[in-house]
Amino acid sequence: MIHRYTRLLFLSLAAGCLLVMQSCREDHLPFDRQVFHYNQAAGIASLDPAFARDQSGIWACDALYNGLVQLDDSLRVRPCIAYRWDIADSGRTYIFHLRRDVAFHPDACFQGRERHVTAQDVLYSLTRVADPRTASPGAWVFHDRVDTLRPFEAPDDSTFVLHLLRPFRPMLGILTMQYCSVIPHEAVEKYGPDFRSHPVGTGPFYLRVWREGSAMILARNEKYFEMENGERLPHIKGVRISFIGNKKTEFVAFKQGKLDLISGIDASFQDEVIDENGALKKGLSERFDLSKVPYLNTEYLGFLMTGDSTQPLYDVRVRQAINYGFDRAELIRYLRNGIGRPAEQGFTPPGLPSFDAGIRGYHYDPQRSQELLKEAGYSGKVLALTLYTNDTYKEMALMLSKQLEKVNIHLKVEVTEPAILRQRMSEGQVAFFRGSWIADYPDAESYFTVFYSGNTAPPNYTRFHNAEYDRIYERSLTENNDSLRYALYHQLEQIIIKEAPVVPLYYDEVLRFTQKRVKNLRPNGLNLLDLKRVRLE
Repeated sequence: MIHRYTRLLFLSLAAGCLLVMQSCREDHLPFDRQVFHYNQAAGIASLDPAFARDQSGIWACDALYNGLVQLDDSLRVRPCIAYRWDIADSGRTYIFHLRRDVAFHPDACFQGRERHVTAQDVLYSLTRVADPRTASPGAWVFHDRVDTLRPFEAPDDSTFVLHLLRPFRPMLGILTMQYCSVIPHEAVEKYGPDFRSHPVGTGPFYLRVWREGSAMILARNEKYFEMENGERLPHIKGVRISFIGNKKTEFVAFKQGKLDLISGIDASFQDEVIDENGALKKGLSERFDLSKVPYLNTEYLGFLMTGDSTQPLYDVRVRQAINYGFDRAELIRYLRNGIGRPAEQGFTPPGLPSFDAGIRGYHYDPQRSQELLKEAGYSGKVLALTLYTNDTYKEMALMLSKQLEKVNIHLKVEVTEPAILRQRMSEGQVAFFRGSWIADYPDAESYFTVFYSGNTAPPNYTRFHNAEYDRIYERSLTENNDSLRYALYHQLEQIIIKEAPVVPLYYDEVLRFTQKRVKNLRPNGLNLLDLKRVRLE
């Protein structure tokens, strides 16, 4: 009995040691040279793609799932689970033809069998996002766009059909969003609310470990379906995501080589890292790489276009005078260390296929600003205005205030909590406010919808209403010829410039710092993180 007890104790201890060793292997996986390390300071709330609304969730879900279509580096729509598609019924019907070799990650919900994607999975996934009971923040992508009676169909295993209420050319771009990822019904039924932490997708990586608040480890999907130059993707063994909350600590970890990537730079120490031209400072450039590409984000000031018509901001000449009254290039140079571009071509940013650098918006012209104010009845008078912003943009607002003083515009800066400011903007309680607009999908329609009078706030925080604008906007939604549609977009841009419901400040840029060992990490205008083609030296 004693001998048997000793043997059982030894086996128990050995099993415990194996568990510890397994845990150690999991903890030490990130130190493999073929594992990519990055940090998410804000943490990750869910790995359910129906709730991938912020960058942290989008980046993780992009590694775990696929959709019918995907974006390339230039934000053009490319095949993914669907290898081709047809558009019929004058743009109202999209017919997707699916690959037959796409398998879900192995999981207990499949009871040991290999499970391939079918059109029924696509139907289930999109229906789930659109269903109010799911409460997905992505439900809006289908609202008032898909046919209410038969939005989705799966006539056979390899054919999926999407029916729209009316033609909407940007629909393909919307389908690239992580909300539209394909998932199996078995996983949702088995794990219920725990699906957020037990994802089952088809992506290049699968979840291996998630210690919330500490780290997440994704491992290579050895049976991933995409190939490049005859080689199966992804190239790396895995991904380790840490959750360091302090940005300064995050950058220290990057300098120590513990992180392979940092996206963006905190304003509190950007002067230590980049010079006034937006380049890495001497010494750092020898150790790290910096990439910058246009980011589909426009920072702006907005005017409320409804209310008392006797108020100064109701006069288009005053709005135009403000647009001419400050130096955007100086703002970029002194406040942003050269990150971004002056917004002098209108509201829509570079990086979009329809962007036209030849469009002339507002530039710094204090003389023209004063002429407009004189025409509006403010000759020799000080125009007093209040600008509402949040603490993050306070310094920028104060710089604008100093510049506008030169043209006799006195700008009082009112700092408000972000959530409260958004609520007041939505309720039309602020006449002059700072805002930003980031594209959800790579089409300029995402920006022009901000000024369509048929929309409430959000997105139409300014309550802009222009009959000609509405007519052209509605026509652009049904135009399937890209060249003709872009021409309509340029007309919309010219109306925005003329009527000046906003003051475009600058077009943002995606800023990425990487270790020298990171190769083939391709930046893009939506700041998506595609790791399947990355190589590590």
